[in-house]
Amino acid sequence: MPKIRREAVRLDSRGWSARKVGRHPGFAHTAVSTWVKLAKKIGDHPIPTKSSRPKTSPRKIDESLRQEIVRLRIETKRCTEAIHIILVQKGVRISKNTVHRVLEKGYLLKKRSPWKRYHPPVNRPYPVFPGALVETDTVHRMLSKKKRLYVFTCIDVYSRWAYAKAYERMNAATAVTFIAEAQRHAPFHFQMVQSDHGPEFGTWFVSRIRKNHRYTRIGKPNDNAHIERFNRTLQEECLDKISNDVSEINCALRKYLKYYNQTRIHLTLETTPMAVVRRCWG
Repeated sequence: MPKIRREAVRLDSRGWSARKVGRHPGFAHTAVSTWVKLAKKIGDHPIPTKSSRPKTSPRKIDESLRQEIVRLRIETKRCTEAIHIILVQKGVRISKNTVHRVLEKGYLLKKRSPWKRYHPPVNRPYPVFPGALVETDTVHRMLSKKKRLYVFTCIDVYSRWAYAKAYERMNAATAVTFIAEAQRHAPFHFQMVQSDHGPEFGTWFVSRIRKNHRYTRIGKPNDNAHIERFNRTLQEECLDKISNDVSEINCALRKYLKYYNQTRIHLTLETTPMAVVRRCWG
């Protein structure tokens, strides 16, 4: 198009009328007249296409209000709806869509990854016996800015029997190895394993564990409440007191898990996890 405009201007300079010139490229004579005026300013060069974006916007918000929206997002880390309510309570007249656009243009919103796969929901079984539902998760320990250590954990929802082991790598193969080892140490059979949507619990993991599997439901944090509480207990009573060496961590975990499963009184059960298992199968 820039070259077509330049050729039209050249034809006009040869004495052709604007209407005659317009018939060749198929444009109105008014457009040709506009190109001639532009050519007088820029010379005999291709005439660039101007953006149709408006230079002004009558409904544009003030820069101070835009900065206030960004500040609220950074300080409170709340969503669009919450920030909109805060502004309305302060007496600011602004729409929710405007707040969302400001946050989106500032790259302050978390968007769902297009590579994240959809996992169809599976009904949550009732934990009426040991092994009916076993929750699993991963604890990350920072060794440095780039290096981490991973502690895989699992807990039986019915008896609260738990198992954990540290690894240097976190992937699906490690998760499969951990579940197999936890099954060998467990005094009961795992009927269903539940995990979050972490990368170590992907489709390959589900196809290799040879057990029923379900993912936690999006927006339902209580689905994994038991394993999250166990992770906190494990960190406070064991992991925070030892170094970051894998062999030392696994040695400490073996001692702590023996204490946790056989000696430590669970307040909900009012007894130990192993006592519940023996009572159920005894």
